[in-house]
Amino acid sequence: MLTSLQNSLVKQIRKLHSTKERHKQQLFLLEGTHLLEEACTVNYPLETVCCTPEWQAANTWLWSKACSRCDRAEIVSKEVLDAIATTVQPDGVVATAKRSYRQTQLPFTGLVLALETVQDPGNLGTMIRTAAAAGASGLWLSGDSVDLDNPKVLRASAGQWFRLATAVTEDLKATVKQSQQAGMQVVATLPSATLTYWEVDWRKPSLILLGNEGAGLSADLAAITDKQVRIPLSPGVESLNVAIAAALMLYEARRQMSQERRD
Repeated sequence: MLTSLQNSLVKQIRKLHSTKERHKQQLFLLEGTHLLEEACTVNYPLETVCCTPEWQAANTWLWSKACSRCDRAEIVSKEVLDAIATTVQPDGVVATAKRSYRQTQLPFTGLVLALETVQDPGNLGTMIRTAAAAGASGLWLSGDSVDLDNPKVLRASAGQWFRLATAVTEDLKATVKQSQQAGMQVVATLPSATLTYWEVDWRKPSLILLGNEGAGLSADLAAITDKQVRIPLSPGVESLNVAIAAALMLYEARRQMSQERRD
């Protein structure tokens, strides 16, 4: 059992708390039983799995499954587990996995989210979770956004990170134009829009374009959208959280598509 905080593996995993080190090592952190379960369910390859003796005893099947998917498995003390986790009260298991494994090409069809310069990991994780729940085809993320595999993104996604197709684009404008060439309508929210989001025909293949939490969508991207919509707000309310805005449009699209199938 690993008990020393000076152990080389412990030091290596602790470094993954930093974005720079995750990029350098090309690894990311998976924390907690639920995320490990989801990773094993989709057979995501793991690099290292560390757990406390108490967690191993309570999760023998999952431990066995995780061991079969990883290169190295270690039992560690609670002190070590606390040190390698980013959460305040970890539930007993932390794993690492390769960043490069997940290279996804998203389909230009169905319902897709495209996000420009989103910075809050909680927002991104929530949008991944909501998009998966609403049956979206995938999610594009601009290269200057928070990392897709930031630990908080994974936790906020409640495991749906492994189920929704996601990809990073270094040229979001080019990606948006590609979607248009493939026959998708590009819809963006803008405060100045006259059309409300429920007046859009969401039964068509659609790309929902959303901008940064503070600055909103850049003028460059807003200029090439097919439809600009607003979300009605009561007087005195300036804006909605970007994840809430995404949820409203995703579920309006789902409602319309469900209605079409019933008709």
